[in-house]
Amino acid sequence: MDLRSLQASPEPGLVNLVVEIPAGSSNKYEYNDKAGVMALDRVLHSSVRYPFDYGFIPNTLAEDGAPLDALVIMQEPTFAGCLIRARPIGILDMLDCGARDGKLLCVPEADPRQRSLKSIRQIAPNQLEEVAEFFRTYKSLEGRVVEILGWLDADQAPALVERCIQAAERNRD
Repeated sequence: MDLRSLQASPEPGLVNLVVEIPAGSSNKYEYNDKAGVMALDRVLHSSVRYPFDYGFIPNTLAEDGAPLDALVIMQEPTFAGCLIRARPIGILDMLDCGARDGKLLCVPEADPRQRSLKSIRQIAPNQLEEVAEFFRTYKSLEGRVVEILGWLDADQAPALVERCIQAAERNRD
């Protein structure tokens, strides 16, 4: 699975998201670009499970030195390696060991039931808190210091995506 030619943003307002971890899993898979496959990185040693499908935006580089992380709200979990055209509706703004580590929250373009979702303001506050608590808990149990800065709305996503695309392009040069 070679992702080098896959655009991070196929059109304005959309991203290509590659799922690494299906919702409900405690297995942490990561894409191994050298081998071109998904690999089991570790098993979470806590009772928490990924709240939504979780992955990354290919051909981006976030401030933590990895591709931009993203979650996608799905009715049913997909699978590791699944490509989803998704619309960002917000960002979980956080610091992981002092490095900015924002996570896009998205909805799939292919799901007509979610077409009207455009903002995190349309998501129940307790559901957003569950996502934040998931990251607090699992990272804390791994001995990492995490600070949740809060949720940013959809209007902040395009600038973050563009910064991460530009960073990846500079890194290739």
